[in-house]
Amino acid sequence: MRVLVTGGSGYIGSHVCRLLAERGDEPVVVDDLETGIRERIAGFPLHELDLAAADAPAELERILRVEHADAVIHFAARKQVGESVDRPLWYARQNLVGLHGVLSAMVAAGVAPLVFSSSAAVYGDAAGVVAEDAPTEPVNPYGRSKLAGEWLVADAARAHGLKATSLRYFNVAGAGWPELADRAVLNLVPMVLERIEAGEAPVIFGDDYPTPDGTCVRDFVHVLDVAEAHLAALDALVGAGPELEPHRALNIGTGSGASVAEVVEGLRRRTGGGPEPVIRPRRAGDPAAVVADIAQVTESLGWSATRELDAILDSAVDAWRGAGPRLAQASRTLDA
Repeated sequence: MRVLVTGGSGYIGSHVCRLLAERGDEPVVVDDLETGIRERIAGFPLHELDLAAADAPAELERILRVEHADAVIHFAARKQVGESVDRPLWYARQNLVGLHGVLSAMVAAGVAPLVFSSSAAVYGDAAGVVAEDAPTEPVNPYGRSKLAGEWLVADAARAHGLKATSLRYFNVAGAGWPELADRAVLNLVPMVLERIEAGEAPVIFGDDYPTPDGTCVRDFVHVLDVAEAHLAALDALVGAGPELEPHRALNIGTGSGASVAEVVEGLRRRTGGGPEPVIRPRRAGDPAAVVADIAQVTESLGWSATRELDAILDSAVDAWRGAGPRLAQASRTLDA
């Protein structure tokens, strides 16, 4: 099977490309390389394209045809919350115009299966164990762009015969291979490693939450588990009969939580210690605990995460140690 992967040079996208190739499928990458890393996808066909450009739908249709693509996995997007607040119109263009072009090209080229990279950000300030039927009330332009993207995918699937699944990621971390590690300092694990590398104290926002150690609890899921979920979703779409609904949204997490203090201490222990973490006041809007309900994805796809927090932290630190002065700080935007 030939699978067109937009944003395939990004953190999660490159893991999916590697797994596709390992099982004998043929990934074809479309990426503008603005925030991705070319070396992650060495050996795979690459078409450099800005999906938000005016001519992108026609060019993408051409690529789908000449590459004889059977399916699409769409990662390419911007994902920094703060930047989305500062540049909401630009975020809408990048995340929604780009998606519109992908859907238009798929319809024109007659390619039906689509796995869409969404986010738990669609749930906004939800707390506790969050199922797919929880209210979708995103609190920032990034989250709203992902929810609007799901709506667009669902409408296009119903109207044009596409078969689509949106995957709502929780907190993705770790590395399947050191060279594919998360290099952008946007999430907790690389942020802590960056401070450890600089000899600075990690920062914890709030230690007075109603949780076992007083710090926030989140659902951390290994990037390889997330990548495997994409393959499971893709296979279900490719092999589906007419009874499958045109679009469904599924949570991708572990179903259990780890506290920020656990993650920080686990990273400090693996890297030789360093300064004790600094406790700062709570950030506005941070719920005490957020964990994915994964019953629906397990029932629908037969998928569940198999790697625990230790495996996430071990792989992240191994990649950090092997990369030299490692964590990219120049860019504060990221392919999904």
